Amino acid sequence: MMRIGYGYDVHQLASGEELVIGGLVIPHEKGSVGHSDADVLLHVICDALLGALALGDIGTHFPDTDSTYRGIDSKILLRKTYDMVLERGWKLANVDSTVCLQRPKLKPHIQDMRGVIADVMGVDVEQVGIKATTTEWLGFVGKEEGISAHAVVLLEPDQGE
Repeated sequence: MMRIGYGYDVHQLASGEELVIGGLVIPHEKGSVGHSDADVLLHVICDALLGALALGDIGTHFPDTDSTYRGIDSKILLRKTYDMVLERGWKLANVDSTVCLQRPKLKPHIQDMRGVIADVMGVDVEQVGIKATTTEWLGFVGKEEGISAHAVVLLEPDQGE
């Protein structure tokens, strides 16, 4: 038996904010706006993990109305989320994700992002897929007003190997 989960997230971009994606600070004149560090990639992975086990979404477990999570490093949220998965007897088979951002180009950072995510979850880097795309200057991403991301995870039973 396997479980599939899907995540989608959007954050506004604004001057004066840090651009945190995949656990890395990416140099850019605009950054993501959010209650936490606004790491859109880690948020969609959290949502996909939670969705695979019908556990709600990231806002259910880490609400933006709780000051505990104000400015929190999303790597902490990902670790807590993956711990919920492990506690229920499941483990990651793989995650596949796409970040939609007009600028800056993310290709130079993708391998490091994969490593960060694998380290946080305690999985092999080969289990973490990340792609990046622009929207060809269309929509809120193309106008550089925001960033979005999608993720799909596949979970398998943890046999305690």
